Amino acid sequence: MLILIIVVIVLAIITGLGLVLYFKEMALQKLQLEQQKMMRSFNELDEQAKLIVRTDLELNKAQEELDKRLNGINALQRTSRQISQALNESEIFQKLGPALFEELGFSLALIVTFDETDKVRKFINIGFAEEKVQPILARFAKDARLKTALKESHAFSSANSSRESKEKIVSVFEAEHFILAPVLTQNGPIGFVFVGNRYNAPAVTQGDEELIGILASQIGQSIENAQLFEKVFRSSQELELKVKERTKQLATALEQVEEINKKKSEFISAVSHELRTPLTSIKGYAAILMAGKIGQVPDAVKERLGKINTHSDNLVSLINNLLDIARIESGKAELKLTLHPVKATVENIGDLLTPQFRDKEIKLAINIPENVTDLYSDHSQSDRVFINLLSNALKFTPKGGTITIAASPVMEKGFITFHVIDTGIGIPPKDQAKLFNEFFRVENEINQSVKGTGLGLTLVKNIVEAHRGKIWLKSQEGVGTTFSFTLPSSADAYNNAKPEKKPI
Repeated sequence: MLILIIVVIVLAIITGLGLVLYFKEMALQKLQLEQQKMMRSFNELDEQAKLIVRTDLELNKAQEELDKRLNGINALQRTSRQISQALNESEIFQKLGPALFEELGFSLALIVTFDETDKVRKFINIGFAEEKVQPILARFAKDARLKTALKESHAFSSANSSRESKEKIVSVFEAEHFILAPVLTQNGPIGFVFVGNRYNAPAVTQGDEELIGILASQIGQSIENAQLFEKVFRSSQELELKVKERTKQLATALEQVEEINKKKSEFISAVSHELRTPLTSIKGYAAILMAGKIGQVPDAVKERLGKINTHSDNLVSLINNLLDIARIESGKAELKLTLHPVKATVENIGDLLTPQFRDKEIKLAINIPENVTDLYSDHSQSDRVFINLLSNALKFTPKGGTITIAASPVMEKGFITFHVIDTGIGIPPKDQAKLFNEFFRVENEINQSVKGTGLGLTLVKNIVEAHRGKIWLKSQEGVGTTFSFTLPSSADAYNNAKPEKKPI
């Protein structure tokens, strides 16, 4: 019985131990599952941590690249502004200093321009030993393929060039990381920009390539602008010298013409005076013969004597006009300037010419505003202006026409503007500029049938300018002509006006 009890107890113990082991094994398995789950979570966290680290590194790198590019852009913008204001190529190169390329991230820089024969014109060296620059340029000049590529506007960099091109550039410039860009103008490439770093520097990026490309383009544009400015400046200087030389020639010619004009006036004055005496005698003898004081003369002789008398009067009038013109041009004519009423002066001249207006059946209209009261002039000379212009208008205005004497109501600097307006045949445009020249007469049917000297308008112009006024005309063929001229209204207006320059 005891043995049975012991057996039962042993079995119970064994069973209990088995259950304990079973539960322990179950707990162990559960722990293992938890451990595996934790390992997986840990691995996932590890991967995420690595991803975060990688992302942070990339962001830092991107931020550094962005900062570098922003610094480069600011430096490039500042330099572009400076070189765009430069007026010559040397000044442009002076603005491209080491500080710019340091901000762009390069320790080496070589900027070169060539002339039309591919010879080096100017260069700037930053970072290269002085004794190495000429050998570099010589090796570059010998590399036809590299030169051709640059002429075709092709840029190179250590990041995008073929292995062969990269090896060539590295061997020439001794820089593992580089950018080589052409300097372009509208006429093609004129040089290159090389920037680079030694072997222990970071690689160049696309941003670096873009910045150096912009710099090369800006250098080309600034050089082109400077060359254009220099060309314009040289042309301006040459033109200025030519203008000075031409002005000197014109001044000399003007002096000669004035001297000739003076001699002409003196000659005309002398000859006119000499002609007056025999003309007076001819006219006097003709008058005595016509009066029959030395005997009766036949009618046929009287008729011819009458012609001698008429032609003598015409010659005397011509001589008087020539003398007046000569005196005014030489400044010897003395004007007796007085103040007299405008309206009365114009009406008196109209009354004087009334018979001629009546004979030709032409209407005379006078339009003088109430505020135009006084005229400051040499009475006899200003009357000659009106008489000559009205006589001219009468000659060229057909029967039934109208001639108007008018004055503008608004005065300019104290001068009255008068107008003599006709409805005559008009003057061709080609003849208008020559109308005030001495002895010039317009070729038309009226001038062919009516004799004249071509001095009337010249005399009018000289009288008006002697009063410090001016004269001009507007005309249209078949419609009519308007002669306009100015005369002073007071002594102050006359004294304050500058004398008109006489055209030569």
